[in-house]
Amino acid sequence: MAQRLALQRLLLSLTPRTLPPQGSLAPRAPPAPHGRAFGTSAGCRSTFNVQDGSDFQDRVVNNPKPVVVDFHAQWCGPCKILGPRLEKMVAKQEGKVLMAKVDIDDHTDLAIEYEVSAVPTVLAMKNGDVVDKFVGIKDEDQLEAFLKKLIGA
Repeated sequence: MAQRLALQRLLLSLTPRTLPPQGSLAPRAPPAPHGRAFGTSAGCRSTFNVQDGSDFQDRVVNNPKPVVVDFHAQWCGPCKILGPRLEKMVAKQEGKVLMAKVDIDDHTDLAIEYEVSAVPTVLAMKNGDVVDKFVGIKDEDQLEAFLKKLIGA
């Protein structure tokens, strides 16, 4: 307990203060926003988070476009590397393919149904069928080849 308090005090002493100078009446700038911002570019619209089983059915299985399904978890380090890389590559396809993100902790039923035994697992789905799959991190060239194979380019 004493070590924890000492550590907290040390961290607080190292944290930069955002108070205005003594005697100044100048207002402080608002704190920087945390978390993710939502954009409206075409790239952002091609990626979505799956909300539940029926959402997955509607937006992935019944989708006329090919869909890449990223099964990931918040605690997964490799997922944090692959996710943005894959989103960027899907956005480059200019709407020819969509990307669905499925958190396995929130949607265990989907992970079981699609036999996800490790994360990240990425499925390529076309007309409701899994046509390709990989597990783990891939570099941009490998992701591009995976997507081109899916869209038939």
